[in-house]
Amino acid sequence: MKDELTSSQRLVLNLASAANGGKVEQFPAGLNGGARIKVINALLSKQLIVPCAGGHIITFKGMQAIGMAHPEPTTPPGPLTEDKLGTISANAETTNAEPAEGTPRTRTNSKQATVISMLKRPEGATIAQMCATTEWQAHSLRGCMAGVIKKKLGLNVTSSRDQHGDRTYRIVEQA
Repeated sequence: MKDELTSSQRLVLNLASAANGGKVEQFPAGLNGGARIKVINALLSKQLIVPCAGGHIITFKGMQAIGMAHPEPTTPPGPLTEDKLGTISANAETTNAEPAEGTPRTRTNSKQATVISMLKRPEGATIAQMCATTEWQAHSLRGCMAGVIKKKLGLNVTSSRDQHGDRTYRIVEQA
């Protein structure tokens, strides 16, 4: 990474990586007010965190910046203490497991994974059903299916219309 992280930025990312779902919820003692805002804005500008549901969540790029391959769902770390800081830092330094080269990475708790599981159902899913579940817009779902699911992941997505004219999408096994 070109830009080095400050100790405060690194600590915020380590705390987020240890939080459930990668949420940026806890901050080091003494990081309040303008200093906290400055750290958050710096992490946002480096695309290491993104806004999410009234808060922020660490990105894959943020996980890589602290030496982790991907977020590991865990329980929230609780109050910040000196021994927890050491544990979080030690975990960040030792967790460098990268997936095999060429293997697509998919988190199980992502909206993309939700769309894939809906498409794998025998009845498939309509755009309206996927929009309601993921809160994505229809054009985003179509882009996800064409760009990520078909091209990047190589899954075979088919569609068909029912008697009412609704299009249903399914992932089918390739012959």
